[in-house]
Amino acid sequence: MKTRSFLQSLFASLMLGSTALFAQEMPEMPKPQSEHKWLEQFVGEWQSEMECHMGPDQEPMKNKMTEKARSVGGFWLVSEGSGEAMGTPFTSILTLGYDPQKKKFIGTWVDSMMGKMWNYEGSLSDDQKTLTLNTEGPCPMQGGKICQFKEVITLQDKDHKTFTSSVKGEDGKWTTIMNAKSTRTK
Repeated sequence: MKTRSFLQSLFASLMLGSTALFAQEMPEMPKPQSEHKWLEQFVGEWQSEMECHMGPDQEPMKNKMTEKARSVGGFWLVSEGSGEAMGTPFTSILTLGYDPQKKKFIGTWVDSMMGKMWNYEGSLSDDQKTLTLNTEGPCPMQGGKICQFKEVITLQDKDHKTFTSSVKGEDGKWTTIMNAKSTRTK
C-alpha cells in the first residue's frame, strides 16, 4: 500500500511539475532579418551564359546553365544549377544565408567537378545591389595551389543578375576567371 501511495504521489508531482514547465512561455523563434529577405530576390528560375577564362592567351570557354533557386524557411537561399562545362554535364548547389552574430552573409558551393566544398563569407554593398563573397580553395590555373577567391553577385534589376569569380594572384592583384549573365525565366 505504501508503495502504491508513493507512486501516486510521485506521478502527481511529475504531472504538476511538467504542467508548470509547459505553462512557461516558450522563447520566441527567430525571424528572418532584412538580409535574409534580400536573398529572396533570387528565388526563381534563371538562364545563364558564362565565360570561363583559363589563361591570358586562351579564348574564354562559353557555357550555358540553368538555375532553380528556392527559399528555405525565409532564412536560406538554395540554388541548384545544371549545364555543361568543358564538354561535360555539370551540376551545382549554392546555399546562401545571413549570420546575425557575425553580421556576415555565409554560404557554401559544391559541384560535380570537384570534391571541395567552398565556404563563403561576405557582405552586401551600401546600395544593396552587390553581394561580395570571399573564400579560398585550390586554383586550377595555379596547379591546385590554395588561393583566395572573390565571388561577386550583382542584381541588375528584378530579372537580371551578374556573377563574377576572381582569384588573387601572388602579386596581390585580382584576375577574373569566370563571369556570367543571368536572366530570370520564372
